[in-house]
Amino acid sequence: MPSQPKGQKRPADVIGNAVRVTRIATGEEADDVMDDGKSAAAKELGAKGGKKRAANMTPERRAEIAKKAADTR
Repeated sequence: MPSQPKGQKRPADVIGNAVRVTRIATGEEADDVMDDGKSAAAKELGAKGGKKRAANMTPERRAEIAKKAADTR
């Protein structure tokens, strides 16, 4: 069976997947969600990372990074 990004096992065929989703929706079957292993504090800090990095950079450095990204594209 293919595994989804968070490791949940799902049926490979469309009909089997539809049956599983229906069972989860009606409460006949539990939807097991895998924990990604990160604490809530780590997730919160990770979400702030890019903004914090940009705030600490000089405008020249930000322009340098933007030019490099544009050239790569």
